[in-house]
Amino acid sequence: MMERPPHLGLRHVALYTAAYDEMKQFYVERLGFAVEWEPDGDNVYLCSGSDNLALHRAAPDRTMEGGPLDHIGLIVGAAEDVDRWAAYFDGHGIALHATPRTHRDGARSLYVRDPDGNIIQIIHHPPIS
Repeated sequence: MMERPPHLGLRHVALYTAAYDEMKQFYVERLGFAVEWEPDGDNVYLCSGSDNLALHRAAPDRTMEGGPLDHIGLIVGAAEDVDRWAAYFDGHGIALHATPRTHRDGARSLYVRDPDGNIIQIIHHPPIS
């Protein structure tokens, strides 16, 4: 049986928000998060030092009945660890929601669903990994 790869803990949450500008202002001005990366006017990645909070503008037709959670992320120490996790999940018959890929900011991740359907991201994110 394949050994489970290590991770460095839960350090990332991504939320959909209908109040994008207000949420960004609240987390930056009131809670002291810094803007790490803002690739466009609908997505911002915030950091308070050892974490990452992603805010994604919800499409006007998106209902928030299921809540605002997009996904939670588990940090790993190296980009290769993402691929090790993919092999681990495959070896245990767990289907990936999204296969490993490298993002625009250089991060590498995969996505898998937990038994309740929540999306879990395994991510190597250089600024905090």
